[in-house]
Amino acid sequence: MGFYDLNKEERAQKVADIQYQLLRAIPINNLPIFIEYFYDEDTYLRKAAYLGVGRIYNSEVSLREKLLHILSHLKNHPNELVRQTVVNSAGEIGKFHFEQVATYFDEALFDDHHKVRNAVIGSVKKMGKINPKPVLHWARQYLTHPNKEIRREICHGIELRGRTYPEDILPLLELLQNDTTKRVRDTLVHVIGQISYKKGCLATVISAFNNWKNTDLINDAVDEIVDVHSEKRYAKFSALNQEEVVNYISENLKITSL
Repeated sequence: MGFYDLNKEERAQKVADIQYQLLRAIPINNLPIFIEYFYDEDTYLRKAAYLGVGRIYNSEVSLREKLLHILSHLKNHPNELVRQTVVNSAGEIGKFHFEQVATYFDEALFDDHHKVRNAVIGSVKKMGKINPKPVLHWARQYLTHPNKEIRREICHGIELRGRTYPEDILPLLELLQNDTTKRVRDTLVHVIGQISYKKGCLATVISAFNNWKNTDLINDAVDEIVDVHSEKRYAKFSALNQEEVVNYISENLKITSL
Protein backbone atom coordinates (compact mmCIF):
# COMPACT_ATOMS: atom_id res chain seq x y z
CA MET A 1 0.00 0.00 0.00
CA GLY A 2 1.40 3.38 -1.06
CA PHE A 3 1.68 6.42 1.19
CA TYR A 4 -1.26 8.21 -0.43
CA ASP A 5 -3.41 5.12 -0.25
CA LEU A 6 -3.56 5.91 3.47
CA ASN A 7 -5.95 8.49 4.91
CA LYS A 8 -4.68 11.69 6.50
CA GLU A 9 -4.46 10.31 10.03
CA GLU A 10 -2.76 7.12 8.84
CA ARG A 11 -0.21 9.12 6.86
CA ALA A 12 0.64 11.22 9.91
CA GLN A 13 1.06 8.06 11.98
CA LYS A 14 3.24 6.48 9.27
CA VAL A 15 5.55 9.50 9.24
CA ALA A 16 5.84 9.38 13.01
CA ASP A 17 6.53 5.63 12.92
CA ILE A 18 9.29 6.00 10.35
CA GLN A 19 11.01 8.71 12.34
CA TYR A 20 10.72 6.67 15.53
CA GLN A 21 12.22 3.58 13.88
CA LEU A 22 15.12 5.60 12.46
CA LEU A 23 15.69 7.23 15.83
CA ARG A 24 15.89 3.84 17.55
CA ALA A 25 18.20 2.50 14.83
CA ILE A 26 20.87 5.17 15.22
CA PRO A 27 22.42 4.21 18.59
CA ILE A 28 22.85 0.57 17.50
CA ASN A 29 23.97 1.41 13.94
CA ASN A 30 21.04 -0.52 12.45
CA LEU A 31 21.68 0.10 8.75
CA PRO A 32 18.93 -2.24 7.45
CA ILE A 33 16.22 0.01 8.89
CA PHE A 34 17.65 3.01 7.04
CA ILE A 35 18.06 1.01 3.84
CA GLU A 36 14.46 -0.25 4.07
CA TYR A 37 13.06 3.28 3.87
CA PHE A 38 15.80 4.87 1.74
CA TYR A 39 15.30 2.07 -0.82
CA ASP A 40 11.48 2.21 -0.90
CA GLU A 41 10.01 2.79 -4.35
CA ASP A 42 7.36 5.11 -2.90
CA THR A 43 8.73 8.65 -3.22
CA TYR A 44 6.67 9.86 -0.29
CA LEU A 45 7.96 7.19 2.08
CA ARG A 46 11.53 8.11 1.13
CA LYS A 47 10.62 11.75 1.72
CA ALA A 48 9.23 10.90 5.16
CA ALA A 49 12.53 9.17 5.90
CA TYR A 50 14.81 12.03 4.88
CA LEU A 51 12.64 14.62 6.59
CA GLY A 52 12.81 12.44 9.68
CA VAL A 53 16.59 12.37 9.46
CA GLY A 54 16.64 16.16 9.39
CA ARG A 55 14.39 16.44 12.41
CA ILE A 56 16.43 13.88 14.35
CA TYR A 57 19.69 15.65 13.56
CA ASN A 58 18.34 19.00 14.69
CA SER A 59 16.75 17.73 17.90
CA GLU A 60 19.02 14.89 19.07
CA VAL A 61 22.43 16.51 19.42
CA SER A 62 23.95 13.45 21.10
CA LEU A 63 23.12 11.30 18.04
CA ARG A 64 24.52 13.56 15.36
CA GLU A 65 27.88 11.87 15.01
CA LYS A 66 26.35 8.41 14.81
CA LEU A 67 23.72 9.57 12.33
CA LEU A 68 26.39 11.04 10.04
CA HIS A 69 28.31 7.78 10.38
CA ILE A 70 25.29 5.89 9.06
CA LEU A 71 24.80 8.30 6.17
CA SER A 72 28.48 8.03 5.27
CA HIS A 73 28.08 4.25 4.98
CA LEU A 74 25.05 4.61 2.71
CA LYS A 75 26.23 7.39 0.39
CA ASN A 76 28.01 4.87 -1.84
CA HIS A 77 25.25 2.25 -1.74
CA PRO A 78 24.80 0.44 -5.09
CA ASN A 79 21.13 1.44 -5.33
CA GLU A 80 20.52 4.95 -6.67
CA LEU A 81 17.38 5.45 -4.53
CA VAL A 82 19.42 4.95 -1.37
CA ARG A 83 22.09 7.37 -2.57
CA GLN A 84 19.39 9.86 -3.60
CA THR A 85 17.78 9.70 -0.16
CA VAL A 86 21.16 10.16 1.52
CA VAL A 87 21.62 13.38 -0.49
CA ASN A 88 18.13 14.56 0.41
CA SER A 89 18.85 13.76 4.07
CA ALA A 90 22.06 15.75 3.86
CA GLY A 91 20.03 18.59 2.37
CA GLU A 92 17.76 18.64 5.40
CA ILE A 93 20.79 18.75 7.68
CA GLY A 94 22.48 21.37 5.52
CA LYS A 95 19.64 23.84 5.95
CA PHE A 96 21.20 24.60 9.32
CA HIS A 97 24.53 22.74 9.43
CA PHE A 98 25.88 22.82 5.90
CA GLU A 99 29.54 22.47 6.84
CA GLN A 100 28.81 19.03 8.30
CA VAL A 101 27.49 17.65 5.01
CA ALA A 102 29.23 19.65 2.28
CA THR A 103 31.35 16.69 1.18
CA TYR A 104 28.21 14.67 0.43
CA PHE A 105 27.35 17.15 -2.31
CA ASP A 106 30.92 17.28 -3.58
CA GLU A 107 30.62 13.56 -4.30
CA ALA A 108 26.99 13.36 -5.38
CA LEU A 109 27.46 16.05 -8.06
CA PHE A 110 29.46 13.46 -9.97
CA ASP A 111 27.18 10.47 -9.35
CA ASP A 112 26.49 8.28 -12.37
CA HIS A 113 22.72 8.43 -11.85
CA HIS A 114 20.61 11.49 -12.69
CA LYS A 115 18.32 10.90 -9.69
CA VAL A 116 21.22 11.46 -7.33
CA ARG A 117 22.46 14.53 -9.22
CA ASN A 118 18.93 15.94 -9.27
CA ALA A 119 18.78 15.46 -5.50
CA VAL A 120 21.81 17.74 -5.28
CA ILE A 121 19.93 20.44 -7.21
CA GLY A 122 16.89 20.10 -4.96
CA SER A 123 19.02 20.16 -1.84
CA VAL A 124 20.97 23.24 -2.96
CA LYS A 125 17.64 24.97 -3.57
CA LYS A 126 16.24 24.27 -0.11
CA MET A 127 19.54 24.86 1.69
CA GLY A 128 20.33 28.04 -0.22
CA LYS A 129 16.95 29.51 0.61
CA ILE A 130 17.45 29.10 4.38
CA ASN A 131 21.23 28.96 4.85
CA PRO A 132 22.62 30.95 1.93
CA LYS A 133 26.06 32.09 3.03
CA PRO A 134 27.91 28.75 3.22
CA VAL A 135 25.82 27.14 0.48
CA LEU A 136 26.44 29.90 -2.09
CA HIS A 137 30.12 30.04 -1.12
CA TRP A 138 30.30 26.31 -1.84
CA ALA A 139 28.33 26.63 -5.08
CA ARG A 140 30.55 29.36 -6.51
CA GLN A 141 33.50 27.00 -7.07
CA TYR A 142 31.44 24.79 -9.38
CA LEU A 143 30.21 27.57 -11.67
CA THR A 144 33.59 27.53 -13.41
CA HIS A 145 33.96 23.76 -13.41
CA PRO A 146 35.04 22.24 -16.76
CA ASN A 147 32.05 19.85 -16.73
CA LYS A 148 29.13 21.67 -18.37
CA GLU A 149 26.52 19.62 -16.50
CA ILE A 150 28.03 20.60 -13.17
CA ARG A 151 27.80 24.28 -14.13
CA ARG A 152 24.21 23.85 -15.28
CA GLU A 153 23.12 21.96 -12.17
CA ILE A 154 24.61 24.53 -9.80
CA CYS A 155 23.08 27.40 -11.77
CA HIS A 156 19.70 25.70 -11.43
CA GLY A 157 20.27 24.92 -7.77
CA ILE A 158 20.88 28.51 -6.64
CA GLU A 159 17.71 29.77 -8.33
CA LEU A 160 15.36 29.52 -5.36
CA ARG A 161 17.41 31.88 -3.18
CA GLY A 162 17.44 34.35 -6.06
CA ARG A 163 13.67 34.49 -6.35
CA THR A 164 13.53 36.44 -3.11
CA TYR A 165 17.07 37.81 -2.89
CA PRO A 166 18.40 38.16 -6.46
CA GLU A 167 21.31 40.25 -5.18
CA ASP A 168 22.68 37.13 -3.47
CA ILE A 169 23.03 35.06 -6.63
CA LEU A 170 23.56 37.64 -9.40
CA PRO A 171 27.35 37.82 -8.74
CA LEU A 172 27.45 34.04 -9.19
CA LEU A 173 25.31 34.12 -12.34
CA GLU A 174 27.65 36.75 -13.75
CA LEU A 175 30.38 34.10 -13.83
CA LEU A 176 28.34 32.26 -16.47
CA GLN A 177 27.55 35.18 -18.77
CA ASN A 178 30.15 34.10 -21.35
CA ASP A 179 29.44 30.37 -21.14
CA THR A 180 29.04 29.06 -24.69
CA THR A 181 27.43 25.72 -23.82
CA LYS A 182 23.79 25.89 -24.90
CA ARG A 183 22.36 23.92 -21.96
CA VAL A 184 24.21 26.10 -19.48
CA ARG A 185 23.29 29.31 -21.27
CA ASP A 186 19.63 28.30 -21.53
CA THR A 187 19.55 27.51 -17.81
CA LEU A 188 21.18 30.84 -17.00
CA VAL A 189 18.58 32.74 -19.04
CA HIS A 190 15.78 30.73 -17.43
CA VAL A 191 17.07 31.44 -13.91
CA ILE A 192 17.37 35.16 -14.64
CA GLY A 193 13.73 35.17 -15.69
CA GLN A 194 12.73 33.34 -12.51
CA ILE A 195 14.42 35.89 -10.24
CA SER A 196 12.89 38.93 -11.93
CA TYR A 197 9.16 38.92 -11.30
CA LYS A 198 8.68 39.39 -7.55
CA LYS A 199 8.39 42.83 -5.98
CA GLY A 200 11.63 44.80 -6.20
CA CYS A 201 13.53 42.05 -7.99
CA LEU A 202 13.47 43.50 -11.52
CA ALA A 203 15.32 46.64 -10.42
CA THR A 204 18.02 44.53 -8.80
CA VAL A 205 18.48 42.41 -11.92
CA ILE A 206 18.63 45.36 -14.30
CA SER A 207 21.05 47.21 -12.05
CA ALA A 208 23.37 44.18 -12.13
CA PHE A 209 23.07 43.93 -15.92
CA ASN A 210 24.49 47.43 -16.26
CA ASN A 211 27.80 46.02 -15.00
CA TRP A 212 27.77 42.86 -17.14
CA LYS A 213 29.64 42.81 -20.45
CA ASN A 214 27.92 40.22 -22.63
CA THR A 215 25.32 42.19 -24.59
CA ASP A 216 23.96 39.16 -26.42
CA LEU A 217 23.33 37.33 -23.18
CA ILE A 218 21.70 40.39 -21.63
CA ASN A 219 19.37 40.79 -24.59
CA ASP A 220 18.34 37.13 -24.45
CA ALA A 221 17.74 37.47 -20.71
CA VAL A 222 15.66 40.61 -21.26
CA ASP A 223 13.48 38.70 -23.75
CA GLU A 224 12.98 35.99 -21.12
CA ILE A 225 12.16 38.55 -18.41
CA VAL A 226 9.52 40.18 -20.60
CA ASP A 227 8.06 36.78 -21.49
CA VAL A 228 7.95 35.69 -17.83
CA HIS A 229 5.70 38.68 -17.16
CA SER A 230 3.24 37.65 -19.89
CA GLU A 231 -0.23 36.26 -19.33
CA LYS A 232 0.87 32.80 -20.42
CA ARG A 233 3.63 32.71 -17.79
CA TYR A 234 3.60 34.44 -14.38
CA ALA A 235 1.60 37.63 -14.94
CA LYS A 236 -0.75 36.92 -12.04
CA PHE A 237 2.22 36.46 -9.69
CA SER A 238 4.25 39.42 -10.97
CA ALA A 239 4.74 42.73 -9.20
CA LEU A 240 4.60 44.56 -12.57
CA ASN A 241 2.63 43.96 -15.72
CA GLN A 242 4.42 43.30 -19.01
CA GLU A 243 4.10 46.88 -20.28
CA GLU A 244 5.54 48.26 -17.04
CA VAL A 245 8.43 45.81 -17.32
CA VAL A 246 9.23 46.86 -20.88
CA ASN A 247 9.10 50.53 -19.91
CA TYR A 248 11.29 50.00 -16.85
CA ILE A 249 13.93 48.11 -18.81
CA SER A 250 13.91 50.69 -21.61
CA GLU A 251 14.46 53.48 -19.12
CA ASN A 252 17.03 51.80 -16.88
CA LEU A 253 19.09 49.32 -18.89
CA LYS A 254 22.04 50.93 -20.62
CA ILE A 255 22.23 48.36 -23.43
CA THR A 256 19.13 46.58 -24.64
CA SER A 257 17.50 45.34 -27.83
CA LEU A 258 14.11 46.77 -26.81
